Amino acid sequence: MGMTDVSVRVIDRTEAADAVFALVLAAADGGELPAWTPGAHIDVAAGAAGVRQYSLCGDPAERDRWRIAVLHEPRGRGGSAHLFRTALPGSTLSVSSPRNNFELAPAAQYTFVAGGIGITPILPMIAAADRAGADWTLHYGARSRSHMAFAEVLAADHRVRLVPQDEAGLLPIAEILAARPGATVYCCGPEPLLTAVEAEGARGGVTVRTERFVPRPVEDAGADAPFEIRLARTGRTLRVAADRSIVDVLESAGVTVITSCREGTCGSCETPVLDGAVDHRDSLLTAEERDSGATMMLCVSRARSGVLVLDL
Repeated sequence: MGMTDVSVRVIDRTEAADAVFALVLAAADGGELPAWTPGAHIDVAAGAAGVRQYSLCGDPAERDRWRIAVLHEPRGRGGSAHLFRTALPGSTLSVSSPRNNFELAPAAQYTFVAGGIGITPILPMIAAADRAGADWTLHYGARSRSHMAFAEVLAADHRVRLVPQDEAGLLPIAEILAARPGATVYCCGPEPLLTAVEAEGARGGVTVRTERFVPRPVEDAGADAPFEIRLARTGRTLRVAADRSIVDVLESAGVTVITSCREGTCGSCETPVLDGAVDHRDSLLTAEERDSGATMMLCVSRARSGVLVLDL
């Protein structure tokens, strides 16, 4: 089940760029909204399209309002189209409390890289880096200048480099990372950008943090195999067929599981693993976290052993 149990009202809607609209949200009851930190996102109920995740891109100090920006994709999966039609000033939305899988860790130096709508989680990060007195730069690429959300405000800062693809080509990832080898890199954007930054960071030994809102491509390892899960708190054992996910099996067995994206991108179903080998297929865990086998995303990941023991 999802947890879009916070009711908010749309109090403002503006065009942030071509095909991008920004929504300012306030608590429907007029009270304070839950606190959040840079990098956080909320789940938003989007009608028949299900639930979608959007980064908070306002000021965490403003407890009376949140801001999100939505890329309207008419040929997408339907979530943005639903919000484009219905999220008008005065309307209400069902959303979740903020969750942060992209936390800004303390550092003396940051390099921020954003592509397209991926600028949204970066905006509060650069503000936080400023407040902390950190040294930072931002490299922001998009199809064209008109597709860059909040570009006018960003362009006024000398630490920001705007790279419209139609004018200057793609972001020069190798050059960007090599220029500041001691910086911690935070990146959000389309998959080709994330893959390029991760690969270049690995080559140069640079710390890279990325965030995805669509699943990371998974290598085809052949047909899935069935396995069993053992629920440590109750002792129940359930069989997961080759064509079913752990979440599907748990829900069919009446076990409550918090889920949202069901694609391995949001982290809401992350669960401790007490025993067994995991076939990780999510887009969140780092290589070190995967190697530890301490947790898994129940919506997409499977077993590499015959049995997984879960802390459920």
